Amino acid sequence: MGTESHYHSKKDRVFVRGIQGHYNLKEELVRLRSMPRVVKGKEIKFIDGPQTYSKHFVEPVDGVTQTLHIHLEEYAPGGKAQKHGHVNEAAFYILDGIGYEIHDGIRYDWKAGDIAIVHNNCVHQHFNASETKPARALVLKSKPMFLFLNMLFQKTVEPRPTEPAVPAGVGFEPRHYEQDYNHDPDAAQSATVKRPTKTRA
Repeated sequence: MGTESHYHSKKDRVFVRGIQGHYNLKEELVRLRSMPRVVKGKEIKFIDGPQTYSKHFVEPVDGVTQTLHIHLEEYAPGGKAQKHGHVNEAAFYILDGIGYEIHDGIRYDWKAGDIAIVHNNCVHQHFNASETKPARALVLKSKPMFLFLNMLFQKTVEPRPTEPAVPAGVGFEPRHYEQDYNHDPDAAQSATVKRPTKTRA
């Protein structure tokens, strides 16, 4: 009696805080339907720097979504991000450039078209491998869901650099307004829908 280890206890344990408070589905649906459905990327500028820049499209604080945090990362030539770890996982879709990750001490190389996965509780850091060109990644995180579950742990091991990468990143400015959207902007205006012709048997 009274000597049983907490870690070997047979008693039920509570792992998630109580979820309680005002709840009205109709009010929540009204709120959600009033939120923007299209976020204009060209109206948002990159922040941070001078080696890694961020452009946040959807954040937990916005209340637009309940499960996603979406942002764009731009890595200056020779640049690197902070070294940190967090509970939530993340997926980095590499839009352009070449680079690599260090996850728990292991290096993983990537290039445009790849997806880099940061798994839960992984200490990681992102690097641009080019000394002449920037790299860019679209990041999708399930962070709001983890915040909802009160799984808040995040720790910075090495902060973002406060000086540009020398000499590669000196004078670098992020591409606030993308010029190449990988599609013909006039195509959508002139496109006509071709309907299949019906034939009689």
